[in-house]
Amino acid sequence: ISPVILRGVILHCDFGIIAMGMSTDTQHMAYVLLAGETEAPKGLKGALANANRLQDILLKETRVGRSGNEILVSVLNTMHSEGLDGTMYTHPIGDHGHGAGPLIGLWDYQNGVPGRGDPFVIPGMWFSTELQVTTPVPEWDGQRVRMALEEEAEVTLEGEMRWVLRRQTELHLIH
Repeated sequence: ISPVILRGVILHCDFGIIAMGMSTDTQHMAYVLLAGETEAPKGLKGALANANRLQDILLKETRVGRSGNEILVSVLNTMHSEGLDGTMYTHPIGDHGHGAGPLIGLWDYQNGVPGRGDPFVIPGMWFSTELQVTTPVPEWDGQRVRMALEEEAEVTLEGEMRWVLRRQTELHLIH
């Protein structure tokens, strides 16, 4: 495999930072424009929108008093009913990259996580909303493209799940 990044490809970046005793865990997606392109193909934008939709479902289903496994079942049921092909592997975050609290799936445990998926969500908890959705892209002859996203979200003291900063809603474009 060539180490050279070519035009017309998707790039996935997964990184975390530890500062002032707190951790982040973030994944974003980028597209390297072909010569003459000024934006990503419509199908890639749609693929990212599908991953954003799964994020929306997760935030709606994550509520105080529910276990990680209960949330996982609800998220996956809604995801499947909407025709999305994804995987949920969200985890608590705090002073460690994978903090204390309920796991909401693991990439290889989509039917619940024994033990670690059983704790309940409490107010003030932070999560790294890690997930992926795979979508066929018409401009690429139906090739299935995986959009993996990860952003920090918090459960407020009032029990609402919201983004700590903002989430990625557009592909990063590389000229």
